[in-house]
Amino acid sequence: MKPIEENRIYEIEISGLGSSGEGVGDFQGFTIFVNGALPGEKISAKIETVKKNYAVGRLEKILRESPDRVKPVCPIYEKCGGCQLQHLNYPAQLVWKRRQVEDAIKRIGKLKDVEIFDTLGMENPFRYRNKMQFPVGKTKTGISVGCYAAGTHEIIDTNSCLIQNEINDKILAAVRKVAEKFEITPYNEDTGRGILRHVMGRVGLDGEFMVVLVTATEKIPNGKNFVRALTEELPEVKSIQQNIQTYRNNVILGRETKILYGKPTIKDKIGDLKFNISARSFFQVNTSQAEVLYKIALNFAELNGGEIVIDAYCGTGTISLFLAKAAQKVFGIEIVSSAVNDAKKNARENNVRNAEFIVGDAIKVIPKLFKSGIYADVIVTDPPRAGCDKKVLETFAAMEPEKIIYVSCNPATLARDLAELENLGYRTKKIQPVDMFPFTSHIESVAQVFRQ
Repeated sequence: MKPIEENRIYEIEISGLGSSGEGVGDFQGFTIFVNGALPGEKISAKIETVKKNYAVGRLEKILRESPDRVKPVCPIYEKCGGCQLQHLNYPAQLVWKRRQVEDAIKRIGKLKDVEIFDTLGMENPFRYRNKMQFPVGKTKTGISVGCYAAGTHEIIDTNSCLIQNEINDKILAAVRKVAEKFEITPYNEDTGRGILRHVMGRVGLDGEFMVVLVTATEKIPNGKNFVRALTEELPEVKSIQQNIQTYRNNVILGRETKILYGKPTIKDKIGDLKFNISARSFFQVNTSQAEVLYKIALNFAELNGGEIVIDAYCGTGTISLFLAKAAQKVFGIEIVSSAVNDAKKNARENNVRNAEFIVGDAIKVIPKLFKSGIYADVIVTDPPRAGCDKKVLETFAAMEPEKIIYVSCNPATLARDLAELENLGYRTKKIQPVDMFPFTSHIESVAQVFRQ
């Protein structure tokens, strides 16, 4: 019999934080998650859900407050789901993020003797996001644009987001104003009706910026006048594009993108390298911390100029071009053809001649390279949150590189994959966490893995 019941209030000691930043405590040995609670606090919580092995409660009152608790600076923080940790001071966030990596390595990976460094944070952790993609909805008084409330699809109307570049705030205000003027109806995900689904803003080098309107329809009513009005509100805009997403799902971008005004890409810079950013390009949303991340990957690779490097999941070639400065040759592999086109263009414009980009699945491309006589000294991989498929890791190991540099945005899948690499004859030496997303529960890490 469980020691707790739904809709009752219990006093709980909070001992840690969960993977999404929620407080973790227990009552008579039964685990309880409470959003907004912090380690070291004693709280009262009303139990909302009871599962087999855990319960979820709502914070009612803080009976003993953590010294690391701070007042959130964002006025809509408690409603909005965009940030999870504004109530925790920034140094404590960095400590927790390192612990999140350490716990995953020990509990999931069961790896020993791995050196995990302190999290590298930002000097100023605000206004760091160069990319905004907010859903659009309808209210009684007009159009709402903002993040979803945590765990829902209720849009929290936003005028200013403190982790977004200030230009994205201007884009937000301009699109809302012009859409209301021309009566562009927001998309209703329940009925499948309406036009405007999402607003995307991308900010690049020297404040150069792009606006992408994600619509459920092929055309925007009164489109030319709509775009003209938007350029009047945003006279410095370099590109306005329309992405068409007709499917009734949660995928933000569709396959077709039209240029409504200006040029197809904007530029951004990481270190001394410049990159072309299109509407669909993957590019790190925190440019300054991306440079920190890539320099660590380069440092962990320990290149001396004679190595052959394979960059799996190379995207638009950002890490590849960093590595190319210190390697003999880099082969970037990416399954998305448009990203490879961007990568090739980025290599040309940065005058990098020793990087070659290949469209395809790493599972198929790497064996072909191997058969053609190309042996990788170092493999770098930066997969999505789901991590690497086991076959991908087996493909890496079959090439017998001296080192694998694993860049991860998910400690759980990182730990799982490092354990699999250990089974394949590779040992993880060290991991450097990097805070790419202050005030959120996300953490990036770079792991250095050696062949045994």
